[in-house]
Amino acid sequence: MHRRTLLTGFAGGLVAAGAAPAFASADRRILHVRPGDSVQAAVDAVDGPGWTIVVHPGTYREVVSIPARKAGLTLRGATRDPRDAVIVYDNANGTPKPDGSGTYGTAGSATFTSAAPGLTVRDLTLANDWLRADHPDITGTQAVASYTYGDRTRFENVRLLAHQDTLFVETTALDTFDRQYFRHCYIEGDVDFVFGRATAVFEQCHFRTLARDVDFTPKGMVFAPSTARANPYGILAVRCRITSGAGDAAYKLARPWVPSYETTAWPSLVVRETRIGPGIDAVTPYTNMRENYPWQSMRFAEYRNTGPGAAVSVPENRPQLGKFQAMSHTRDNYLGDWRPCA
Repeated sequence: MHRRTLLTGFAGGLVAAGAAPAFASADRRILHVRPGDSVQAAVDAVDGPGWTIVVHPGTYREVVSIPARKAGLTLRGATRDPRDAVIVYDNANGTPKPDGSGTYGTAGSATFTSAAPGLTVRDLTLANDWLRADHPDITGTQAVASYTYGDRTRFENVRLLAHQDTLFVETTALDTFDRQYFRHCYIEGDVDFVFGRATAVFEQCHFRTLARDVDFTPKGMVFAPSTARANPYGILAVRCRITSGAGDAAYKLARPWVPSYETTAWPSLVVRETRIGPGIDAVTPYTNMRENYPWQSMRFAEYRNTGPGAAVSVPENRPQLGKFQAMSHTRDNYLGDWRPCA
């Protein structure tokens, strides 16, 4: 992803953070944001559950944060094309804070953050256009587009664009198992670009690995789950597709993330009925993040995947679910009593 590509072709003008707040429609629970307005100002104006913020075509350069008290919020684009309304910023883990108090860190780099339970995001693009090449002095290159840690978070028809750590699916606490659901979303990146400890279901989503100008492989990994040991369900990708802008076998499907603050984590990933393109290394699709936590000891499995990147040539490198095991790894089992598609 190059910044010029990201910002070209979207309707509307560039909007800076701190612009005027949105205005309400005749229905007082709907706020409209147009070029010249601020998405964050609209979030701040929400005073109870069940509000909808409609973002009209434009590119809004600002950081947006939704606190837990804004439960049941819907944030959606005004059109059905997520390319029309773009929220984008360019902080990274190693970016110094303006007040001199240090750097942002991975979570703090996010363009979009939400702790609100019951959040729905639809028909938008959320992006972080920070580029390594522009900042060779910064070594903390994680730059998050979306960081969510509220239960019953739903994304539909959303584009999530960044490089390293694009989408951070997290939980509100180490002992909670927040559920997140992504449907018909497009997610691109390079290193660990879908990661975290949430119970996260991806259905009919498109994951795309980016071309990366480095002379080593793997150039990156799609998934890096950090599921709690007590949680039976981690990340599930079902009926998705994985494509690549890089060469054949340049990427790994996943590696386990065991954070230093939770060394008991037992990462869980199931990819099923998904078409995997040649950009994924079919012979050795998994790798380690740390040698002390080998991927073979984690809960990684596949079921009925297709495509050149799904070919099973070395069975021990690609754990497969049996038919009856696969019955446990479904959207409904992962999401429990929450039915976002009902």
